[in-house]
Amino acid sequence: MAQRAKVFGIGFHKTGTKSLGVALQRLGYRVTGSNAVHDPDIAARALDLACELAGQFDAFQDNPWPLLYREMDARYPGSRFILTTRPTGKWIRSVVHYFADRHTPMREWIYGAGRGCPIGNEDVYIARYERHNREVREYFTNRPADLLEMAITEGEGWEKLCPFLGHAIPPEPFPHANRGEDRESR
Repeated sequence: MAQRAKVFGIGFHKTGTKSLGVALQRLGYRVTGSNAVHDPDIAARALDLACELAGQFDAFQDNPWPLLYREMDARYPGSRFILTTRPTGKWIRSVVHYFADRHTPMREWIYGAGRGCPIGNEDVYIARYERHNREVREYFTNRPADLLEMAITEGEGWEKLCPFLGHAIPPEPFPHANRGEDRESR
């Protein structure tokens, strides 16, 4: 039996990553994420951790995957990549609301030293979020069949995801995993 392509969710947190993970599970994928958010050595260990997890799972969402899409693409040819996005203003409001003044080593790695929490760093977070989305689009510009961009928080779901992955659309609503915990954070 041929091994199915790995699926990497490479959108930043608070863009529907958890909902994407639940959807992929419902389609039969073994999903992991987020990983090692509180690991103080995440910047040094992320690639080794990702490679170890890639041997155990076939779908990935949340962190550290957005920062490693180039490496995963090189190591796992034929993989599929999903960039979850949301309008920048809604994204930063959700990030500030959800993470507030709580620091994590993962966010320090993503946004820079001393920027582990979004409050007071909103401009840095916005610039990094927008740069990431732009870089992903540029990286896949000549490979549109390998990248799906989804706005889950804006209502996109099975109708985009399933054709991209070659699955039939399930007879159930697309999951919204964080709806009860933070309506802005899906």
